[in-house]
Amino acid sequence: MRIGLLGTGPWARSTHAPALNAHPDVDFTGVWGRRPEAAAALAEACAVRAYDDPDALIKDCDAVAIALPPAVQAPFAVRAAEAGRHLLLDKPLAVTVEDARRVADAAADNAVASVVFFTMRFGAATRPWIAEQAAAGGWFTARADWVASVFTSGTSPYAASPWRREKGALWDVGPHALSVLLPILGDAVDVHAVHGPGDTVHLALRHADGASSTSTLSLTAPPAAAGVGVELRGDSGVTTLPPRAGGDTQTAAFGRAVDALITAARTGEPHTCDVRFGQRVVEILAAAERDAT
Repeated sequence: MRIGLLGTGPWARSTHAPALNAHPDVDFTGVWGRRPEAAAALAEACAVRAYDDPDALIKDCDAVAIALPPAVQAPFAVRAAEAGRHLLLDKPLAVTVEDARRVADAAADNAVASVVFFTMRFGAATRPWIAEQAAAGGWFTARADWVASVFTSGTSPYAASPWRREKGALWDVGPHALSVLLPILGDAVDVHAVHGPGDTVHLALRHADGASSTSTLSLTAPPAAAGVGVELRGDSGVTTLPPRAGGDTQTAAFGRAVDALITAARTGEPHTCDVRFGQRVVEILAAAERDAT
């Protein structure tokens, strides 16, 4: 599959480009970025072409991988889908329900495959764990903590991200929590949220299967307090999200997302993390944002 990359930021450089460059079933077509000098540098590092016109890159590809802020990603995803290109997108799909719906509708109208890269859904250890807990069922309640120090550690490459500063933890790490909770507990049918210190948000959900969940989300935690965890309680007892398997990098996880896109494009079967799922995550985040007090 010929795949082009739109975006040249830290996530594109550390994850998308290396994975595309190394994937045996991908012809890494080229790179476009909003900063031509960054696109040229990344393209040179990967020995691919730097494009100065995003539509020219889209034209030369079978699919596009997008590593751009969500408000920028959404219109590019619509353009690519309308050109008949498959979509490998980042979370959140968009920052408005309307934009998320436009992307999902464009993918459906043009019969293109799509995958949204929710990292936990493609981890070597976390992917099978999520599937096993969904199959087990009988869960009564769940607790998720996505607590990071992006804006407090002084070392995060994402601290300079304007959209993260504007939208905060709810929109940046909230999708991770939802990507784990929803497939296990069912869709959220009741959404509530309250603010905590900094950009911290406490999310409370009632799920379609009758269970409830709470999530603590933050990008402004003290470095010593940062961490990720999910705990489920139910008929099977108590279980927790396993840590990332040794050696399982984000690049490796993105490679599995590429595999998923190729399979979806070949078979015509939607992936569980397609743009419709991405749209639903945006709808829940928007409802939480409206409810937050």
